[in-house]
Amino acid sequence: MIQIRQALIEDFTGIQNCNLHNLPENYQLKYYLYHALTWPQLSFVAIDSSSKRIVGYVLAKIDEDSEKPNTPISGHITSISVMRSYRKLGLAKKLMKLSQYNMKAIYNAAFVSLHVRVGNQAAIALYQKSLSFSVDHVEKKYYADGEDAYSMKLIL
Repeated sequence: MIQIRQALIEDFTGIQNCNLHNLPENYQLKYYLYHALTWPQLSFVAIDSSSKRIVGYVLAKIDEDSEKPNTPISGHITSISVMRSYRKLGLAKKLMKLSQYNMKAIYNAAFVSLHVRVGNQAAIALYQKSLSFSVDHVEKKYYADGEDAYSMKLIL
């Protein structure tokens, strides 16, 4: 059985482990903690109840540009990952929906954005088909290895 709940400070080493196993973009622990302390209501984890292991997470924030006058508040998905053996269970969609809900309910965000590798067809399908994101623009050489990213957006 998988439990999904808001991420806690003590979860972030497990989140970092999940990230290291699945994604080429990795962050230092202090970056995760910054999210946890600044926007605690926006990050969630999926935990395997039998092993107590974090098998998925979403890390999200409110964009700092949202603090400027006359700028709509916007959320941003910093990172999302689900361990390979737990994919196709709808966990990524559930994690994303919870984060998006809190962006709107707590921060009154007008939209949410994210970046995805142009070659990551599985993620693009999730974002477009299951979550209704649309491509806003392409950011050339966005990733450290030079791959382009789609900047995607969803009006909340």
